[in-house]
Amino acid sequence: MNAISEAMRALYAGERERAESLLTPGGETVFEAAAFGRVGRLEELLAVEPELVNARSPDGFTPLHLACFSGGAETTRLLVERGADLEALAEASFARVRPLGTAAFSGDRESAAVLLEAGADPNGRGEGGFTPLHSAAQHGDVAFVELLLEYGADPSASSGDARTPADLARESGHEECVELLAGRTRL
Repeated sequence: MNAISEAMRALYAGERERAESLLTPGGETVFEAAAFGRVGRLEELLAVEPELVNARSPDGFTPLHLACFSGGAETTRLLVERGADLEALAEASFARVRPLGTAAFSGDRESAAVLLEAGADPNGRGEGGFTPLHSAAQHGDVAFVELLLEYGADPSASSGDARTPADLARESGHEECVELLAGRTRL
């Protein structure tokens, strides 16, 4: 597994239908199985090699990161149950994030809820000091912001460049998020 597969490249490019057509059913790698929500295939792979649960893809992601990116909550749940590291920091040069940060980036609230219920840190920082709340606020995802706050996300968390989640929401024009966060932190 030295290179990113064509299917994964297409998925990253937002070409899910094309990506699906590039997969070989039953031949998916652990990373493809996680990213495409192939729970049955993932179970097969983990039954043979349980340590794959925390393997690193050629671009630095764990299966849990990939499930939170595009594989869905059922896939996320399976990986959590099999012992996936909830706080693994991706080793990708372009995205050093934790799985919850990946879920926030992709807007997958169901996977985020699975992670939070399993004990993931709602304030786990990625590159630049950004938390999942920064990402959800920047994307204007009010429901995601509410979920993170419910689990103890710090609305006053400051990134490496001294911006709070409310600052990012404001910069991105997401006033509903700004108002939600304003009641919980000084602006």
